[in-house]
Amino acid sequence: MQLPSRPLQALTIDIEDYFQVAAFENKIQPSDWGKYPIRVDRNTYRILDIFEQNQAKATFFILGWVAEKFPELIREIHQRGHEVASHGFSHIKATAQTPEDFLQDVRSTKALLEDIIGAEVTGYRAPSFSICAENEWAFACLKEAGYVYSSSTYPIKHDHYGTPYWPAEPYLRKEGLWEFPMPILTIKGRQIPIAGGGYFRLLPYWLSKALIQRYLQNNTSPYMFYFHPWEIDHEQPRIEGASFKSRFRHYVNLKRMEHKVARLLQDFEWSTVQQVFEQYQSSHKA
Repeated sequence: MQLPSRPLQALTIDIEDYFQVAAFENKIQPSDWGKYPIRVDRNTYRILDIFEQNQAKATFFILGWVAEKFPELIREIHQRGHEVASHGFSHIKATAQTPEDFLQDVRSTKALLEDIIGAEVTGYRAPSFSICAENEWAFACLKEAGYVYSSSTYPIKHDHYGTPYWPAEPYLRKEGLWEFPMPILTIKGRQIPIAGGGYFRLLPYWLSKALIQRYLQNNTSPYMFYFHPWEIDHEQPRIEGASFKSRFRHYVNLKRMEHKVARLLQDFEWSTVQQVFEQYQSSHKA
């Protein structure tokens, strides 16, 4: 089977709340989450409506913690034709877990999501793209737990994550699991992140769009974009005591994000990871 002449676009959302992000993990422990107003449900429903208005489908990588509290939200995601996938239970980085703890985490979250939607969950994304050389064993755990693919690596240099020397295109790993890295552009030898998140909020929209178009014109691999529900919520409570860098990364341009996402949905065609990579997977099977 031939690869599609034009790469397709996968839209992904990491379903976690503003107080669960890695930027604030030194200030807020999971045991403190109950102290903060929960906003992930209302923000996710808003995202679902925006997607419906623009006829876009997406993959939702969902924390088990969120699924336990809002099973009706998870069913709504599934019923609207989106893909439900796993983001682990408590947003603990894979690098901070033992193999035994990680396996239990990804297995139990998969089972929880499947019980809620009554369908198989095949995809996983590690919190903060936290699978790297020091915990490569995580792929074997994911395979053992029954996942088909992972989207847990970002081939750039970053102070919180990054696998700059790992493949930048989807590939079938030796464990029998597909890994779909976040897309990058290499410009003058430098790896440029173009997959969304804080970089998308920081850059002007015209530049983000141009970088995505350049990727599509020069790559045969599908493009993938990601963001979080809290990124469209500029009225979220502010976290006190965090570093300037953490606050800047988290709060920059929140007011503009919803409009920018809407423009992105209008300028490109979007679908789930499962649908976008189905043809890519089949064309690369031995």
